[in-house]
Amino acid sequence: MRSRILLPLLAAVVFAALIVASVGLFGPDDPAQREPAVAVGQSPNPLIAGHAHGIARRPTSGDVYVATHDGLFVITASGPSRVDGPTVDLMGFTMTESGDLLSSGHPGVGTDLPQPVGVIESGDNGKTWTVRSRGGQSDFHALTSSSRGLLGYDGTLRVSEDGRTWRNQPMSAEVTSLGASPDGANVLAATSAGVQASNTYGDTWTPVAEAPALVLLDWADARQVVGIDPSGAVFVSSDAGRTWKPASGKPLGPPQALGASIVDGRMEILVVTPTAIVRSVDSGSTFAPLR
Repeated sequence: MRSRILLPLLAAVVFAALIVASVGLFGPDDPAQREPAVAVGQSPNPLIAGHAHGIARRPTSGDVYVATHDGLFVITASGPSRVDGPTVDLMGFTMTESGDLLSSGHPGVGTDLPQPVGVIESGDNGKTWTVRSRGGQSDFHALTSSSRGLLGYDGTLRVSEDGRTWRNQPMSAEVTSLGASPDGANVLAATSAGVQASNTYGDTWTPVAEAPALVLLDWADARQVVGIDPSGAVFVSSDAGRTWKPASGKPLGPPQALGASIVDGRMEILVVTPTAIVRSVDSGSTFAPLR
């Protein structure tokens, strides 16, 4: 943990804020220009997670994984902790149907992975990572998986059926988020030119008319999709992203990561903001701190 986090005044602020929820302290690569971060620990020994780029709940265990610039964290029934594994600046992040973790980004000091790491995978909840493909070539800032394979964006949109061999696909706008339905029949991309949809697994794309200006999106199941705009306003779709409705409630603040899934028969939405990790089980109408 960086020495500046231990400064008495800042420690007091962290202690007070963590009683209610998670609190942002620092972010990615250059300490002088770091983005806000999220503290997912609890006092008196807060565990600080750098700026988050992914969040997902494992259906079998209920554990929530948070991919950050300072490595992987897990939130279990007993509380949050840093995963005891190699430190990787995790960028694109997704969980496969089988529960394996896939990510991209940059290796931390002393971590034996290429720079950038390409697509890395972990079958032991982040304790170890191995390169699946594109090691030393790609830093995917957007990454999604389905039963049909992977889609990633590293400045170029790339598609893979096996996660090892990739083909490039045209995408004129910058992609901030990718999401695929579980069977891969439908794919959505949040881009600088608006939401784009594909039913050819990324081979062709069409704009989604009247879609909100989303920066992040995720599929809860084959039909339900959640999106969030730059202010943190949440939107939901029940028809695979063709139409969208705003969720009630005020914007959550600039979002860092978004996750959606079905938990106990209800759609759960997880959002990482600069000050908290929050959860909704009523289609985004209300949010409460994730505990």
